[in-house]
Amino acid sequence: MKRAVEHRIGVQAPAEIVWEVVSDFSTWHEWNPLYRKAEGQMKIGTALTLEQHLPDQPAQVIAPIVQDWVPYEQLHWRSSRMGGFVTAIRYLEIENMGPENATFSNGELFMGLLLRFVSREERRRLKAAFAAMGEAVRDRSEVLWSERRRAPI
Repeated sequence: MKRAVEHRIGVQAPAEIVWEVVSDFSTWHEWNPLYRKAEGQMKIGTALTLEQHLPDQPAQVIAPIVQDWVPYEQLHWRSSRMGGFVTAIRYLEIENMGPENATFSNGELFMGLLLRFVSREERRRLKAAFAAMGEAVRDRSEVLWSERRRAPI
């Protein structure tokens, strides 16, 4: 059995700009309300260090493992919960919708023996956090795209 929490949002900027925002961990503290600190390499099998801020919860440092990444398309990482009885796959995905538009999806897929203990309240907090992150990705991407379009060549 699996459970998923996801947020999708349209972005009026090319997928390449959205990827630039998502893949630059060194700037996450400037714009990302969910992960106010992000360190690590985008390399399969390596650990990231993320400071996660969920609504109504204290900040928590997590160390997920990069599971997959495809430039300009996706970043997935994996973590374990409840003593390893629940696996969570966190994904950030970008879909190219045209030369100046993209869709940004971010969510988490839960699976494992103790899945029923991932509460509705936790999923609600995650949904709100993913929406805030999606809006922040959209806003930063659109500002960058606007600035680049106005810059002299």
